[in-house]
Amino acid sequence: MLLNLLTGNEKIPVAGRVVWITPQGAQGQKHAGVGIQFNQKDSGPARNKIETLLGGALKSTRSTHTI
Repeated sequence: MLLNLLTGNEKIPVAGRVVWITPQGAQGQKHAGVGIQFNQKDSGPARNKIETLLGGALKSTRSTHTI
């Protein structure tokens, strides 16, 4: 599959599968989105980019929807 992050127009090939989908207008005021389970062997550019983007969130006190 091709992953497109909100930070740019780059499409990154990844090995994984969709494990959940939350559609727009879902119950409980949930935000729309998807959950992806990455293949353990996929340690390429997608993983590096995501870890860079989320690195600051691990120490943040700001609440998130998934972390």
